[in-house]
This record gives sequence, C-alpha cells and structure tokens, in this order.
Amino acid sequence: MERERLEEKIKKHAKEGKIACKQALKIAEEEGIPSRELGELLNEMKIKITGCQLGCFP
Repeated sequence: MERERLEEKIKKHAKEGKIACKQALKIAEEEGIPSRELGELLNEMKIKITGCQLGCFP
C-alpha cells in the first residue's frame, strides 16, 4: 500500500470532510487493507465516516 496514492483515492471520494461507510469499505477491500486500518487513516486525515453500516470504523 502506497500511502500517498491511498490518500489521494480517499480525497477523491470524500466530500466536505466526509466519506460514506459503503465507499470506505470498498476502498479497504480494493486496497487489501483491514477496515480498521483505513478507519485510522481517515481519522488522521480528519475525514468522518457517514452512515456506518456495521460499526466497523473507530
């Protein structure tokens, strides 16, 4: 996983500092990383998860 590339992918899908849970889960799956790890990165980037389906993100 190349962090810069992943951050750019997240920024592409995040709107106004938020990203849908469904989209975040899709990114995690595409990148082959655990949802928790992606959630931690989103926290560092100050991007909030909206409409969380399963409580997967911290």
